[in-house]
Amino acid sequence: MTSSVEDLRESPVRVRNPYPILALACAAMFITVVDLTVVNVSLPHMAIDLRLGQATLQWVVIAYAVPFGGLLLPAGRFGDVWGRRPVLLTGLAVFTAASLSAGLAGTSAVLIGSRAVQGIGAALIAPSALAVVADVFPAGKTREAALGIYGAIGGAAASVGVLAGGLLTDGPGWPWIFYVNVPICTVLLVAVVILLPARTAAAAGSRVDVRSAAAVTGGLAAGIYALDRGVVDGWTSLSALGPAVLAVALLATFVAVERNTTGPLMPVSLRRNRAAVLADLVALAGFGSFYGFIFLTTLLMQQQLGYSPTRTGLAWLITSLTAFVVAGLTGALLARVVGGRVLMLVASGLMVAAATVLLGSPAHPSFLTWVLPALVCAGIAVGLIAPSIQITALDSVGERDFGTASGLLETAREFGGSTIIALVSTVMVSGGRSATDGMHSAFGVIAAAAAFSVVVGAFGLRAIGSGRAVPEVPVPVTA
Repeated sequence: MTSSVEDLRESPVRVRNPYPILALACAAMFITVVDLTVVNVSLPHMAIDLRLGQATLQWVVIAYAVPFGGLLLPAGRFGDVWGRRPVLLTGLAVFTAASLSAGLAGTSAVLIGSRAVQGIGAALIAPSALAVVADVFPAGKTREAALGIYGAIGGAAASVGVLAGGLLTDGPGWPWIFYVNVPICTVLLVAVVILLPARTAAAAGSRVDVRSAAAVTGGLAAGIYALDRGVVDGWTSLSALGPAVLAVALLATFVAVERNTTGPLMPVSLRRNRAAVLADLVALAGFGSFYGFIFLTTLLMQQQLGYSPTRTGLAWLITSLTAFVVAGLTGALLARVVGGRVLMLVASGLMVAAATVLLGSPAHPSFLTWVLPALVCAGIAVGLIAPSIQITALDSVGERDFGTASGLLETAREFGGSTIIALVSTVMVSGGRSATDGMHSAFGVIAAAAAFSVVVGAFGLRAIGSGRAVPEVPVPVTA
């Protein structure tokens, strides 16, 4: 017997009440995103307590981001093939142990090693958490509302990390940015065992080609590392060019292996799915520009406005609360009435506006006149874009590819953020005769990235229409 993608989309995992599972997935995703940004305001205190030099200190951030970004796509496919439940349990267990180790760290080696293991755990968590939401909610209004809530939490998480880092660092101390994960993850581990159905994998009988998984993981990790080295050491340095060449070679190997393997990480049906590809491109440029905006505006508030870490984090609550409200509205109403692709286009335009406001700001801008409008604009943008890309991507694929589609979406988002932050950092240093000129040039990079997302969104509307995503061809599934 065969079944089309459309049939699969109407066959979610049957549970009596899926909302506790939604809460579980949101909490699991939240901790992975928060840990990307929570350490930023704590770095000076870590440097003092552990006697870390600047070259070592940056590894506290890199060590998490590299395995996290590199493993997202394979981790999503692992969930499709082996089941979301075991992958999610493994990720949470790894993340819990690594968080405890990071909090207890007395040396830089232990701290950096723990952060790397945290990144591995986070990569296993993120795509499976999103796929679980699509699994347990039927396609249509209920799934869109659930993804709206999920997007609301995700959109707020990055900026909440800045606030949490400031409060915990100024309060009990930087180790607590890691300690708080332990009880939270322990509760989530128990919740997964109790709430999540023990089920076979969505793609039972499939396999993952180890060569593909190793090549794409190494390629993406090397690419993220090259971006970081380019900012610190210069784009022509051996430390940047070497990993960049390795990244290109490994990703080319991945493409070659995918063309000939019987166990691809990215099924042909997903690679040819225009709606999913559109969502990934918007995630890369549009959501990536939001991460760049967080990075640069945080520096602006601390360097030009003189804000403390805690006050900076409190200012970001404006964006977080705006994003939360708008994302909930997007999932509950706007995605169905307006269409996800239109909302992605509008959101990208709003990110252009947010960056453009600060692009024209004076050396010491007024918070109310300049920064506040930009924060609100960015909050509306991420509130529209976060659920829209998820709805557009997941509504267009079959159940057996939810994990892979989620992993690809998360990969695009994180790699886009890493790329734009690297460009912003480079331009900020070399973009003008003064710090203000450099910051203005850097906001121009963010505006340009968001503008590219506008172009992609407009092209996507013409290419595939403004209606709901539909699969191009049926995908046979053996019963």
